Amino acid sequence: MDLQAYFARTGQPQPTTPDRVTLAQLMQAHLATFPFENIDVQLGTPISIDPDAIFDKLVTRRRGGWCFEQNGLFGRVLEALGYDVRRISAGVMRHVIGEMSLGNHLALLVRLEGRLWLVDVGFGGSQAAPLPFEAGNAQFAPYAVALREVDGWWRFEERYGEGDPFSYDFSDAPADEALFARRCAELQAAPQSPFVQNLVVQQRRGDIHSILRGRVLITRSPEGETSETLQNAEALVERLDQRFGLAVPEAAGLWDAICARHAALFPDA
Repeated sequence: MDLQAYFARTGQPQPTTPDRVTLAQLMQAHLATFPFENIDVQLGTPISIDPDAIFDKLVTRRRGGWCFEQNGLFGRVLEALGYDVRRISAGVMRHVIGEMSLGNHLALLVRLEGRLWLVDVGFGGSQAAPLPFEAGNAQFAPYAVALREVDGWWRFEERYGEGDPFSYDFSDAPADEALFARRCAELQAAPQSPFVQNLVVQQRRGDIHSILRGRVLITRSPEGETSETLQNAEALVERLDQRFGLAVPEAAGLWDAICARHAALFPDA
């Protein structure tokens, strides 16, 4: 782990004390630096869970990634700084999709100050600080989050305003790494995968959360939500660069597919 290169990327000084305050600062800096994004899936570029490949993509090539990459990199950084880290396997929307969802999300548990904390920088940006591994609620504006026990599982929920919660279920057992490898391959190839169907880019900076789904750019803050429908490929490339710090000019080649998906989802728009 090249910590010097990682912290040069985030623009933060390398900390010397692995405590909870530092952990929260590390999470916030990581979220503000590395957007959650599936551009490679859309482009048909294979995604690897190999640690060196993840470091090269996110740090050296200044890209973002999805949970296997984001929490994969962040977990290694934390371990190198002296934190006690456990990779755990989760199932996004397991209560809707069922057991086939298990392994489609990587999160982290960190043992610190005599207790466990849920740490997740790979779920799009709703969790901005460590959560005690116990039932409870927290506010990470513009989101309300909760951790609770449901039928023998732990469930993390995020909610924006009065909308339905988005969640994942997990246990505190160490992750099944072979399952991660299979799910990573499936999610970038299966036609029913949401990452195959839609371009998704998200990033939290402070209490501002930007979400690009297809050609719709949403900005959420404690004051409310605004949206913009992108009009052409040039606007897509510009927003990726200016809003998310992603210099990916080849994304312009996705425009026709993005427009077709938008028309299918919003036929009356």
